[in-house]
Amino acid sequence: MKHRALWKGVVCVVSLSLPVAVSAAEMGKFKYDDFKKPSNCGACHKEIYQEWSQSLMSQSYTHEWDEVEYFKLALPHALKLEKVSGVKAGCIACHGPLAFLAGDIPPKPVKEGTRANEGVSCEICHQITGTSEAVPFNFSYNIEPGNTKQGPRGDGKSPAHGIAKSEFLTKSEFCATCHDEQSPYGAWVKETYREWKAGPYAKEGARCQDCHMYDLPGKVASSGQQRPDVAHHVFHGSHFVQKLAGAVDISIYPQAETASAGSNLDINVKLFNGKVGHYIPSGSSEERMFWLEMWVQDSQGKKTHLQVKPKGFKGEEYTIADPKIMAYFDMGEVMEVKDWKGLSRDGNLPEGARIFRKPFFNPKGEMTIMQWFTAENTQIDYRIGPRQSKFENYTWAIPADVAKGKATITATLYYSQIPSSVGEYFKLPADEYAPMKVNEATLSVEIK
Repeated sequence: MKHRALWKGVVCVVSLSLPVAVSAAEMGKFKYDDFKKPSNCGACHKEIYQEWSQSLMSQSYTHEWDEVEYFKLALPHALKLEKVSGVKAGCIACHGPLAFLAGDIPPKPVKEGTRANEGVSCEICHQITGTSEAVPFNFSYNIEPGNTKQGPRGDGKSPAHGIAKSEFLTKSEFCATCHDEQSPYGAWVKETYREWKAGPYAKEGARCQDCHMYDLPGKVASSGQQRPDVAHHVFHGSHFVQKLAGAVDISIYPQAETASAGSNLDINVKLFNGKVGHYIPSGSSEERMFWLEMWVQDSQGKKTHLQVKPKGFKGEEYTIADPKIMAYFDMGEVMEVKDWKGLSRDGNLPEGARIFRKPFFNPKGEMTIMQWFTAENTQIDYRIGPRQSKFENYTWAIPADVAKGKATITATLYYSQIPSSVGEYFKLPADEYAPMKVNEATLSVEIK
């Protein structure tokens, strides 16, 4: 769960003097009862409610890693260090907005079953009227709870509430209010909107909603009219393997189609991000794992993992997997774990795998996944941008005793939400950090 700092002008526990803008959303300005429960909306908006119920929007507070991150890391840290004290409420402004707006800070844990568990509910998005910022970030949404709901059309009729047309709801800037974020140290720690804005898709008129809320024929409400373009409310992103599948293309180019035992075979791999409108990974990129594994299997089934050939750019050491390297030392300090030695930086990735990442660093210069504690993250950005290619090079030192015949080269791209070392330490469900296959390419060479 991430930090949306509480800037000057917001009702908050402490005052932070940071060189950033005033946020619109105010802690404690409303009551829980000012917002209807999602199940209430579901009485008429049945299909949309069912879609939302399956989405990460509905789980933004109850999601296991988010709960662990807030209660075991962010909240204790906020109580220890004044510089990041805004995280106590700032995380909740986007992950549990009902609790934030009602002043229920810190909210009760998920097991208590409070309304914080509703996450980003129907009433949040459909009662946001705009933003306080020219370029939104850090929960800078204006919200007006009441009987009038904001929608993209404004031409519907409801016996339950009024309907107002909202241009803001249809714009990518709407998403930026929570999906772009600056830390208390001034580092941009989420830039999904800004990445999209600077890329080719924004110039072509494609919006966040076009990919993450694509239109389908249907009815907005059970008594409403049939429409050709009802927005899908599942919000598929990187947590869904179906959305990741094929997001980046892979091509393999061996130096030759035949090779001899005892020789070297150079292999080049091209990756192309032709489908993602922002960098991959994006969002909480300090904790996302996105990597390429290269394996060769000879005709007798013996497998060899190939290590990527270094290119020599600054910071490249963070992009080549080495499970022996320890990191995340600040986590142990926050949790007050005696004799904390850190966790494996790269988890169980095979040594020499290429990682596409943007590492974040805390004020001590240590690599961190505590986003709110990020002081600097511009040393290296080795992610794949929209319509950008990456080229990786490998050499297979073919053993003299290799089995003759067809050898298969396989390049596989994987994605996981957090390093396996972190997931295992906190005993999270395996699907929180299990590798998801993004794409795979194979090619055969004849060994003589």
